[in-house]
Formats: sequence, structure tokens, C-alpha cells
Amino acid sequence: MKKYIYIAAIALAAVTLTGCEDLLDSENFIESNTGNFPASPADAEKQLTAVYATLNQAMATPTANYFYVSEVACDDRFGGGGENDFESMADGHLMKATDVQFDSFWKFRYNGIFRANCAIEGLIAQESAFTDKEAHGQYLGEAYYLRAYFYNELVEMFGAVPLITSTAQETNIPRTPVDEVYAQIAADLKNAIELMSGKKYNQYVEIGHATKWAAEALMARVYLFYTGFYGKDSLPLVTADGVGSISKSEVVAWIDDCVANSGHSLVNDYRNLWPYTNEFTVGDYEYTKNATDAAGNALRWAENGNEETVFAVKFCNYAGWDSDGQMGFTNQFILYFGLRADNGGESTFPFGQGWGQGPVAATIWDEWQASEPDDVRMRASILNVNEELPNYVFGADKQMEECGLWSKKMAPILAKKPIESGKVSAWNKSLFWVAYDAFDKANNGDEMQGAHFQDLITIRYADVLLMQSELKEDAAGINQVRARAGLAPIPGYSLELLQRERRHELCFEGRRWADIRRWGIAEEMLDKKNGVTIWNKGVQTVMRDGKYKERYKATNGFFPIPKAQVDLSAGLLEQNPGWDEASANFSGWNF
Repeated sequence: MKKYIYIAAIALAAVTLTGCEDLLDSENFIESNTGNFPASPADAEKQLTAVYATLNQAMATPTANYFYVSEVACDDRFGGGGENDFESMADGHLMKATDVQFDSFWKFRYNGIFRANCAIEGLIAQESAFTDKEAHGQYLGEAYYLRAYFYNELVEMFGAVPLITSTAQETNIPRTPVDEVYAQIAADLKNAIELMSGKKYNQYVEIGHATKWAAEALMARVYLFYTGFYGKDSLPLVTADGVGSISKSEVVAWIDDCVANSGHSLVNDYRNLWPYTNEFTVGDYEYTKNATDAAGNALRWAENGNEETVFAVKFCNYAGWDSDGQMGFTNQFILYFGLRADNGGESTFPFGQGWGQGPVAATIWDEWQASEPDDVRMRASILNVNEELPNYVFGADKQMEECGLWSKKMAPILAKKPIESGKVSAWNKSLFWVAYDAFDKANNGDEMQGAHFQDLITIRYADVLLMQSELKEDAAGINQVRARAGLAPIPGYSLELLQRERRHELCFEGRRWADIRRWGIAEEMLDKKNGVTIWNKGVQTVMRDGKYKERYKATNGFFPIPKAQVDLSAGLLEQNPGWDEASANFSGWNF
């Protein structure tokens, strides 16, 4: 049987599977199917675009996304938002969750898996139609990479999940044991590494596409989480003969290859990674206007797709607002993590307005100051309103769980740039379409909710260097990262120093939650949130005992399988521990 795949003739092609061939088994010259598609690079690019699109669609409901969950559940952030934002408060979702909380994320990740399966099957079947074998390998490798990427997020977030690797496979199946899911992830990444081009990251594929180097880096990430969290010494691997394994030495060879041959490197100054150093803001922002890099050059944002970006989700500056994923084509995390109303204007320049979620916990600031107060990354990453924003309003629009600390890495950024001829000026060459004309928003094209196209960088080269150090248990990668920050090298490797370096370098980039879980320190780190000074609706108080340790023990850090999926499975999908009806309405976290 042939499976028919309809390709929508739009920039973001949608791929769906239909039924069998017609009754007479005649050749169909109208519909694309796995017997004739993809037959060219243009076909393959359409099909892969459909897979990549699901990365964005899952962003349309940010509080359901694994990145968001990882941020607000970890020890370095609170949930925040307003007094009624219970989907973000309770430190995100570890304490309680609604029945529909994660429906959209589950849906779009499995949509992506289905589309990746279509692409893999079609590209394998149509290999002979491609005269450019390097291009064919690249396309197929990207499809394998994306399937692995989707499954890795699902298995870290939910634990065992249904493993579906074929469009012909029954989809209503029980949860697959985690070892089998990881074995498939490893096999997909190994295929991706072997298939994709070995040219430098910017010499063969368009920025935003997966590369061999991204696959090598993701393999290291998967290995470190699986072996750490589950206490194993190798990563299982699906092979032609059954199940094999990937050893630490193999992962080291891949990460060494990424460092030596990818062409990726560190941006010259850590502050240039973040959009507040864009050309329209850097000279007006007190923190940056007189700052220079190590060579004496003024700071300047390295922009999206810079040499440090190994893999990122890409966005545009406006994409419409609907319930079917369109809004995810703008970076919604920027909106969610922005300063809440009554802040976010002239008085808090250059940090713009958002919904006040993900306030930074005072623990990371205090511990960072105690360990390395001269680390430039601390103030480059964390906005301390008491130092920088004298007119900041605590409790603005009933803001909850604030410590006066916010992330600078992913925030709405404003610019003092006049309007020219009634149009938004060169601001639209920068990051956000939020221009200020002498702080007068009138007729300036402001769109606070849908104008954000900063990359969501999910793998950064600094992370690659730190994983290399951790895998090899040496200080070389750590010290490269520290040198960029102007810090003295550490004399030798230790896990404690590696843990501190990852916390500082990668804070608010979605990695802390997985790190504290795989290192076995989540309960200890989460317990530090208790008793932290916070402001709820402008009233100073302390974070009460949220029973973090008890809640983590009950859930093991996993989140609930969406109830709709459990119901649709007619009982085949079992719910995660700690998420029965009583636990999911955790009484220790009611306001």
C-alpha cells in the first residue's frame, strides 16, 4: 500500500497521512505519496519545513512547553505572574496541574514525530531519485535528529511515553519503557551524525536547520541525563540485531569532533549574546552604554544565528493569534517573562512589558555573589531592580512571588529610536517591533504580544564545552568558558565546580531542571526556596514551606500525562506517580 501525503502549497507546509491507494491500484499522478515523494531537494525541504513547524506550534501555549516547565520548576526561578495565574505559580507545575495543562505540548510533539516518520520513510524510499547523495543524507539526518529531539523532551518531561516510529504503526499503545525510548533516541542521533554533512555549521545548511554538530551535542546531553538520572554507565541503542549500547568513549569522540570541526565558537563577549546590546538600545542603557569587550570594542548584539548557536527554534516578528499554534511563530517566552503592567515602559527602560512570569529566586543571586562576585555574567544575566531600576513598582498588577530579580536573557527590549516618516524606523532590523518615539507609543507599530523573534537557543556552544569537560572530567572546556567571562581558570576538574559553572553560564536557558535531576540534587536545591523573601501583590513576605522535597519525591520530577490522552487511550496510558486526583490538587500550595 502507498500512503498519500498531501503537501499544502504554503511556506509552512503541512503534511498529513491519508488512506490506501484506490481500488484499481492505478498510478496516481495528482497526489504525492511515499511512492513518488519526496523526489527532489525542493520536495524534501517542504517536508522538513512541516516537521520544523511543529517546534513553533508547540510554543503557542508556553506554559505547557517543556522549556517553560524546566525554567519555573527549577530552583533558580519562581512561577510568578498575577494572583490568578496558577498555571505559572506553584513553581510552574510540579506542585499542581490542570487536566488540560499539557494537552497542546503532547499534541504538537506527536504531530512532529508523525511528520518526521513520514519524512524518514519517504526519503528512504525515494533515495534513488536524489543524485546529490550528500543532500539526501542531510535531509534524512535532519528528520532523524528532529524525531530524537521530540522524544528526548517527552521522555525527560513525562518519563515513559508511547514510542511510535512508523506511520503504519498502531498509535493507541501503552507507554514504552524508558530504556526502549532512549535506545531509539540514540539510534536516531547516531543515524543523524553519520548521515549529515561534515562541513562547518555555516557552510552547507541554512541557519536554523539541524546539523551533524547539533546531533553530536544532543547525543552528549541525552547520554548525560540518562546515565545520571537512571544510574547507568552506557546509553542503550537500537541496532539491526536488537539492542546494543553507546559507551562514554563514543560520546566523548563525538563531542570532541563537534568542538574541533563544527566551526562553532564562543561569541567574544558574554553580554553580546543578549538583545539588550542591540544597536538601538546599547547606547541608551546605563549598564551597557560605556561597557566594552576585552579588546576595547563597544558591546554589540551578535544577533540570531551567531557562531555560538548550535541549535535554535526560529521565529518571526508577528504571526497572528489563534488557538492552533500560529502564535508560536513568535517567541512567546519573551512575553511571558517580561515585567508586569505598571512596569515595562520608560521607568524600566530598556526592559519592556510582559506577563511577569518566571521571577528569579534570590538564592542564585546571593550564592553567586558569595562565590564569584566579580563574574560579569551575574549582572549580564540578572536584572536587579534595586540596583538598576529605581522607579520599579513592586506588586505591579498584583505581581506574585517576586524577589526584585528578573532574567535579562529573554525579555522584551525597548529602544529609544525615533519614528521616521510615520513608520517604525530601523528598529525592525533589531529584535522586537516595540519602538519608542521619546517614550510615546502612539502610532509606532507597537505589538507587545506578537513581535518577538529572538531565537530560542536550545543548544549553545558554551554548553558543548561544559559537557565536554564533564564527560572527560577535565577543566579545559570549563576554562574556555571562564576565560570569555574574564575569570581565572580553575586549577583542576571537580564535579562541584562543573555544577557551579553550568549554573552560572547557562542560567535561565532551560537546562537547570534537567541538571539538578540528573545530578541527584533536586530535592536539596528545591528545598532552598523555602523561606526566601518575596513580594506578593507588593507585600513583603517569605516563601512558605512548599513541601518541595516531598513533592519531588512523589513525582520524581515528572509531569502528568494529559488526562485527555489517558481517556482517549481507554486505559492503556497509565498516569505518572504523584498525579492521581488527590495529588494533582496538592493542598499545600493554595493561596
